[in-house]
Amino acid sequence: MSVLRLCAAALAAFTTALPAAGAAPVVAGAVSARPHVLQVRQGESIAAAIRLARPGDTVQVREGTYRERLIIDKPIRLEGIGKPTISAAYEGDVIRVKAKDVTIRGLIVRDSGIDLGAQNAGIYVMPGSDGINISNCDLVTNLFGIWLEQSRDAVLQGNLITGRRDLMSQMRGNGIQVYNTDDTQVIDNTVSYARDGIYVDYSRRATFRGNRVHHVRYGTHYMNTHDSIWEGNTVHQSRGGLALMEVRNLTVRNNVAWGNEDHGIMLRTIQDSVIENNIVSGNGRGFFIYDAEFNTLRGNLVIGNQTGVHLTAGSSNNAVDGNDFINNAEQVKFVASKDVEWGRSRGNYWSNYSGWDQDNDGQGDVLYQANDVVDRLHWQYPLLKLLLSSPAVQTLRFVSRQFPLLRAPSVIDQHARMQPWNTEWRKWHGRQAD
Repeated sequence: MSVLRLCAAALAAFTTALPAAGAAPVVAGAVSARPHVLQVRQGESIAAAIRLARPGDTVQVREGTYRERLIIDKPIRLEGIGKPTISAAYEGDVIRVKAKDVTIRGLIVRDSGIDLGAQNAGIYVMPGSDGINISNCDLVTNLFGIWLEQSRDAVLQGNLITGRRDLMSQMRGNGIQVYNTDDTQVIDNTVSYARDGIYVDYSRRATFRGNRVHHVRYGTHYMNTHDSIWEGNTVHQSRGGLALMEVRNLTVRNNVAWGNEDHGIMLRTIQDSVIENNIVSGNGRGFFIYDAEFNTLRGNLVIGNQTGVHLTAGSSNNAVDGNDFINNAEQVKFVASKDVEWGRSRGNYWSNYSGWDQDNDGQGDVLYQANDVVDRLHWQYPLLKLLLSSPAVQTLRFVSRQFPLLRAPSVIDQHARMQPWNTEWRKWHGRQAD
């Protein structure tokens, strides 16, 4: 081989071995065009690593405390090793996302600002940031935990969110804020000491499953979000449990609401929905049903509430069957111009039912009537409760039940059950707020 050919071959080999100008660091043994991992250690800058990262890369943050405010503007994975802490030192957002297909995992995200107008958050997801995945993060002492707006296919899973306990409730942000989104999944998160645990508005096809919310104003503040699922969530020791308002085509199943000051589950202006197999125990009101029609309520355990069901505003066209109403101080609060019939097929169980079952078919032989004229007078004139134990009021109650002309409209059940449907109801007996 000539000297000229040898020089040409050596030059070609040397040129091939050089990285392209401006290329990011490459993991040993990897091809530069493939995603790679940039590692950040205590004392180094996460923001600098994000600037160096290419789309698809992973920025791994080692254990430690990093006082930074981050902007993620490309589709990367930000991953904590050993739960590192990122603190914004009480200014602005801790992490702001403005790109699609971003994953944030395994971090402690804390100390956002407290400007409600600017909606300061631990993680703020900007409009258009589709495919966001936020999982296994601890978000503490932020105004809003996670703010999600105009995003598709978001997954928020396994996060622990604790708000600003030093602020009054109305000055806090929400734990998880979901606004104008499609196909969002909020799964297995724990939220406490926020204003509302999970706030949802003007969204579509959302799934909320396995979340645990406590010590907030409303466990869920949910409006204008149709075709969605609430399943297996627990809300306790808050002002209100699940507040589901102005919606249709909702599935609400296997949720637990206990020890809440006002309601366990609020169904307000809701249509064409199924509410089944929920447990509401030890609340001010088990169910608060307002302007709700064409819904199915079945298999629910309503136990130990001050009022089992508060039914109002024309909520009459619903199928309410196969439920247990046990040891509520007042089974149903209801004022209307005509009866509402529940239990048309299987019947409901009422712990205060005084009828009998001569044919042993499991259903009572006489009509169950939830309320009488005394109950109605009590609701219209609250001071009457001072006289409820008086002989005169007790005589009025007896007479009204004997003479139909004096009878007040009520929730009635033609097929009242003699035994509860839920065989494990005793475990919820006496469950109250601390």
